[in-house]
Amino acid sequence: MRVAFYKGKGNWVDWTIRKWTRSPYSHCEIVIDNTWYSSSARDGGVRKKNIYHNPENWDFIDIKIQVNDENIIKMFFNKQIGKKYDYVGILLSQVIPLHKDIKNRWFCSEICAYALQLIGMLPKDKRPNWYSPGRFYKKLS
Repeated sequence: MRVAFYKGKGNWVDWTIRKWTRSPYSHCEIVIDNTWYSSSARDGGVRKKNIYHNPENWDFIDIKIQVNDENIIKMFFNKQIGKKYDYVGILLSQVIPLHKDIKNRWFCSEICAYALQLIGMLPKDKRPNWYSPGRFYKKLS
C-alpha cells in the first residue's frame, strides 16, 4: 500500500490549500493494487479509480500492512463511494480551527487518515479532520 501526496501545480484550489497549510501538498490518496482511493473535490466526493499520474507531481510513502488490513481499507472506501466532498468540514476544521465536520461527507486527508486509524496505523487521539495533506504526510514520514 502507498499513500500518495499531490504536489503538482494544479489549480487555484491546490494553490490555496498549499499556502494556507504551509505545505507542498494539496491532496492525498491511498493506493492499493494501482487503485487510488480518496475524496476528491474534482470528482465530487469519495471515489476509487485508476489514475495515470506524472511521478513528478506526487510523493509516495510506502506502508507495509497485512492483506487483511488492505481488505478493511477497501471495504471501508467501497461503503463510502458516492458520499459528497466535505467543503464545510474543510472550512470548520482547517480554515477556522473549530474541529467540526459534516457527517457522511469527507475531504481527502480526513478519509485517508480515518482509513489508517481503522487498521491502527494512526492513533485515534486526533480526529481525522485535523489532518491536512501536509500534516498527514508529516505524521506518516
